[in-house]
Amino acid sequence: MGSTDTKFKLADHPKLPKGKPVAVVVLDGWGEANADQYNCIHTAETPTMDSLKKGAPERWRLVRAHGTAVGLPTEDDMGNSEVGHNALGAGRIFAQGAKLVDLALESGKIYEGEGFKYIQESFANGTLHLIGLLSDGGVHSRLDQLQLLLKGVSERGVKRVRVHILTDGRDVLDGSSVGFVETLENDLVKLREKGIDARIASGGGRMHVTMDRYENDWNVVKRGWDAQVLGEAPHKFKSALEAVKKLRAEPKANDQYLPPFVIVDDNGKAVGPIVDGDAVVTFNFRADRMVMIAKSLEYEDFDKFDRVRFPKIRYAGMLQYDGELKLPSHYLVSPPEIDRTSGEFLVHNGVRTFACSETVKFGHVTFFWNGNRSGYFNRQLEEYVEIPSDIGITFNVQPKMKALEIAEKARDAILSRKFDQIRVNLPNGDMVGHTGDIEATVVACKAADEAVKMILDAIEQVGGIYVVTADHGNAEDMVKRDKSGKPLLDKEGKIQILTSHTLQPVPIAIGGPGLAPGVRFRNDVPDGGLANVAATVMNLHGFVAPSDYETTLIEVVDK
Repeated sequence: MGSTDTKFKLADHPKLPKGKPVAVVVLDGWGEANADQYNCIHTAETPTMDSLKKGAPERWRLVRAHGTAVGLPTEDDMGNSEVGHNALGAGRIFAQGAKLVDLALESGKIYEGEGFKYIQESFANGTLHLIGLLSDGGVHSRLDQLQLLLKGVSERGVKRVRVHILTDGRDVLDGSSVGFVETLENDLVKLREKGIDARIASGGGRMHVTMDRYENDWNVVKRGWDAQVLGEAPHKFKSALEAVKKLRAEPKANDQYLPPFVIVDDNGKAVGPIVDGDAVVTFNFRADRMVMIAKSLEYEDFDKFDRVRFPKIRYAGMLQYDGELKLPSHYLVSPPEIDRTSGEFLVHNGVRTFACSETVKFGHVTFFWNGNRSGYFNRQLEEYVEIPSDIGITFNVQPKMKALEIAEKARDAILSRKFDQIRVNLPNGDMVGHTGDIEATVVACKAADEAVKMILDAIEQVGGIYVVTADHGNAEDMVKRDKSGKPLLDKEGKIQILTSHTLQPVPIAIGGPGLAPGVRFRNDVPDGGLANVAATVMNLHGFVAPSDYETTLIEVVDK
């Protein structure tokens, strides 16, 4: 294994034995919430997970899986599978989202990456289009990041820029759009003074134009497409400031729901439709409301609405918005560079590792777990198994997915006694939860619970240890709620289904015949999150985690 051995040498734990096989089970989208009929985990038959919760209170607890606990900027930011598995594997909290963009802009690194070089090829003969939320709210985007990006492209050869603005009024005060437009217009005037043709080309309110999420209403994206790409909208103005002021003067108007508009020249022609040869950047850093527009800009095979024309453009996101879909394929800011992950340490200390999931989450127990790194650390000591996911159907059609096949592979790996760590992801709660089908999600949770039982039974047979946890919430709450927690109803009186992740904590349970006597969860890490799991797992393998890791969740008390 070469000279890196000493760099990765772990100290033995003074009170915990080495050599017991450890099964690490990640239930995807399995949070903890109040019990009601919209909590599919509560409704489903889940005797295995119920027994872990009730069996030994000192070996079951909740951990944080969203916001700052996984490197996201605010506590309003839902966790996701990518940042969750980064944290689980890395044992430390790395900047994600807005922080990552700030660092890339500050250092200039953003302009050195493949994503920027890709869009830069359109600067000489095409237009650079910037699409995003014009706001300093800091939840989806930030005005200062847009300003820095404009400065950066102006210094790197851009000749023509068009900004397509989405007004906020949700993360900032309603009416603040006017001030933001004035600020941006002033910046663009300065660029024009430098000889750069820079203008606002179109706009609209964030809840009505472009920024839909979870495929709730493709008409929102279509309204944006028509204005941004086709240069068509019901309202036409000579300037964005005039547009926002006049549209806001309409009865009941507000920033969130401003109708789409385009800016036209003296001949009534749109000043900035997206055409062949142009470059497009969606400058929001938060992913959830950018995935749909990314699909429309990138996918040749697209049937959600009639795009009329599909220009040949160079498109990049500020970040990659969906790690599973690899969408978009080009982005300005790369995922965090995560080094010295727990998997790398354990392999260098002779821990033989088996990792398995089905296709939709296979990268999470391998690539994301290992710090956004492909391949093996040591092929002799590791085996990764991918089970093909169902294709051509939505996940609620076969909600059991491949949970039992994953569990069978894990069981066989455990019983083979060839491996010291057996790591799996059971995707059901998340992938079926995203469909919004409550009945199917209940079936999915039951299947995941059965898979956990199969793995725990195998651990029992070999005298091993288990760690069962999750990466973020989803299946535990399937309805949108008002501030008091009551389900929201639509105009027809039906409940509004929630298909997204949640802000809920997730469980972690430890146990198994190999667990040393006196091991329990500590009481002095109340804000523990997913990043604390790595040190915990290292302890269970008989090692002490590196000093810069988030602290372990367990202690050993003499009985």
